[in-house]
Amino acid sequence: MKYTTIINNKTFEIEIQRDGSLLVNDKVIHVDFLNLDTSLYSLIIDNRSIELAIDETDGITELLVNGRLFEAQVLDERALFMANRRGTLGVSSGEIKSPMPGLIVEVRIGAGDTVAEGDTVIILESMKMQNELKAPISGTISEVAVKAGQTVEKNTSLVTITPDE
Repeated sequence: MKYTTIINNKTFEIEIQRDGSLLVNDKVIHVDFLNLDTSLYSLIIDNRSIELAIDETDGITELLVNGRLFEAQVLDERALFMANRRGTLGVSSGEIKSPMPGLIVEVRIGAGDTVAEGDTVIILESMKMQNELKAPISGTISEVAVKAGQTVEKNTSLVTITPDE
């Protein structure tokens, strides 16, 4: 099965091979994949260990990769066709939600601040790891719903960004 995955406005064509390897943009990648929990995985790619948490809510897939949060669209061939027809391909939300329960260690922005896509806005500690939550889009911070020292549950809204026009 072929999938189209869009992360940070970059498109990846991914095909799962019969031997378990992946074909990513026509390049073969061998992956050692271990499911640790319902949404937590351990990957070894080219002798590098990668911790991956995946959360899918309302059709949006969030990936926490070694402490960095990414928003992705993962589409099979039919879903890709439909997204192209609707004009929703690659559209990213300006809301940052907590990918897991944890403690807000640091809030690096305030309402009215401008951020660029990829800027770190929140540091969230969970499972003894500090995770940098980054802006999924460029824009202006319209709401900061948390403060340092606050505990949050999974899917708690943390920050809302109004996109640049």
